Amino acid sequence: MGFGDLKSASGLKVLNDFLSDRSYIEGYVPSQADVAVFEAISAPPPADLYHAVRWYNHIRSYQSEKSSLPGVKKPLGQYGPVGVADTTSGSAPTTAKDEDDDDIDLFGSDEEEDAEATRLKEERLAAYAAKKSKKPAVIAKSSILLDVKPWDDETDMAKLEECVRSIQMDGLVWGQSKLVPVGYGIKKLQINCVVEDDKVGTDILEEKITEFEDFVQSMDVAAFNKI
Repeated sequence: MGFGDLKSASGLKVLNDFLSDRSYIEGYVPSQADVAVFEAISAPPPADLYHAVRWYNHIRSYQSEKSSLPGVKKPLGQYGPVGVADTTSGSAPTTAKDEDDDDIDLFGSDEEEDAEATRLKEERLAAYAAKKSKKPAVIAKSSILLDVKPWDDETDMAKLEECVRSIQMDGLVWGQSKLVPVGYGIKKLQINCVVEDDKVGTDILEEKITEFEDFVQSMDVAAFNKI
């Protein structure tokens, strides 16, 4: 598994294709998997790699709280499509020591500890405490997967999705979407979004989406996960 060289155009193309039907590297919410891949990219993907750009900008919005995202950061070779090896320069298997950017060795080695080692430990403790005290409050967010159903098989699904994405609110970010067959030639729109809990709820989303009554029959919540 891997993306090839994420610092090259070919590696970013692999990442873009991988994200064509996904919102995140793993699962339905941002995690340490996204952090690991994000940090391996030296610059934002070019604009023509739409899926990679969308993912990059979304994960970048979590930089101030990346250490609190769920999961454990793994080597790049454990993410991505099967059959593609990781060749990103500078990447190496993570260890317990460097698994998390914010991990700090608070205790050091018990062997041959001297005054210099004690001083360094105290400096690290002080820096760690200062960093924690300045950490901004975490904004409660949720990842929601919505099922938007049309009236029949003649409904223009491209227009339906355009209407849904036209809904813009503070605290709402639309993600990846796809059409899912439900029977008799009818397909539903399945679309992911990330919301700030204090600003956007499922009730207001349903109200806004069902206002497009020429296209939308109903809206259901397929999955709801706290981030």
